[in-house]
Amino acid sequence: MLKKLLSVVAGALLALPVFSAELRPDHPDSYTVRRGDTLWDISAKFLKSPWYWPEIWHANPQVQNPHLIYPGDVLSLVYIDGKPYLVNEGGPKVRRESLEDATPPIPLSDIRQFLERPRMLTEQEWKAAPYVVSMEDRHLVGAPTKVTYVRQMTAPAGTRFAVARPTMVYRDVPTSPFSNKEIERQADEWRNETSKTVTGSIRSFWKDVWYGRNTKVLGYEMMEIGTVEIVQAGDPASAYIRYADEEIKTGDILVPIVDKPFDFEFYPQAPKSVPENMRVLAFTDALAYTGTNQVVVLNRGAKSNVANGNVFSIYNPGRRVRDEVMYGRDTADVRTVFNKDKANVTLPDEFVGHVMVFRTFDEVSYGLLIDGVRPVSLGDHLRMPVDR
Repeated sequence: MLKKLLSVVAGALLALPVFSAELRPDHPDSYTVRRGDTLWDISAKFLKSPWYWPEIWHANPQVQNPHLIYPGDVLSLVYIDGKPYLVNEGGPKVRRESLEDATPPIPLSDIRQFLERPRMLTEQEWKAAPYVVSMEDRHLVGAPTKVTYVRQMTAPAGTRFAVARPTMVYRDVPTSPFSNKEIERQADEWRNETSKTVTGSIRSFWKDVWYGRNTKVLGYEMMEIGTVEIVQAGDPASAYIRYADEEIKTGDILVPIVDKPFDFEFYPQAPKSVPENMRVLAFTDALAYTGTNQVVVLNRGAKSNVANGNVFSIYNPGRRVRDEVMYGRDTADVRTVFNKDKANVTLPDEFVGHVMVFRTFDEVSYGLLIDGVRPVSLGDHLRMPVDR
């Protein structure tokens, strides 16, 4: 039986690319999948570099979802022409488990809210979106069973929409003239919440006059907070609030309801390439630094061929320091009178850890930080994954 299995596997793998996965010295010969495991954890038990999972995984074509693994499955390591491959010893069988029961690529508890609720609109979509202009009976906020009034609505009565609140405006990270320190200092101003009711302030003046004119808007992040149904078309239209996690307010946006907002069927893999100037754009739960098991926003998405499951290495840009051995601490050294930067040296970039992308939009993506060895900073660079 085992010989027959190996011959089937061998035939299916003849067309695979050059093998580059390297097994850990202490790898097991087999492993029984447990509830709570992730694909990253399982891959790390066998491989030095977990993102090479696709190179050793043999997807049984007779199983309905051959790339999915469930608790109780037994993964065995077999060798074909001297190369290791993992096969599911459970064999073909009918799966009654839901997708939620499958072993996730990374911990669901850390990313669930970012899978289900956020939406990302382009600048054109945001400007054209229907928006809440007022509530019935002059109320300041709306709640379920109440009516709200919406402008820029073209859909007929009976159409349902999700209500979303603007949370962030993401703009690309410039390569110049700002240094990384200035990127960190200005990040809060660049990424501040923008809605149809926000005007004025020194902050928006800076953004509109210079930064807004010299950088590209990557997307407007929206958080879904409820649903409404149009009960009377027009401008403004009347919408009945059917459900709300939070009180609906003036300036909230109406977006189409999406039945499946995200793709969960993916696995750790190295990207084919790294987009130019790919950087850490924002944090979701920190101000200047963050660490392992935290979600970050990256400034490249599906249009740059970034895909769910892609693993990247993150690097802190090397710091500029004074060479006090050669030039001493005295900044008035005569050798640097006409070139103050002569005494400075740029240190090598420092490896931070790995990030796995789990949700992509056109211009932006979300990733989970994995196996970090030092804090991640805003503006950090992304490269091909490396073994550390």
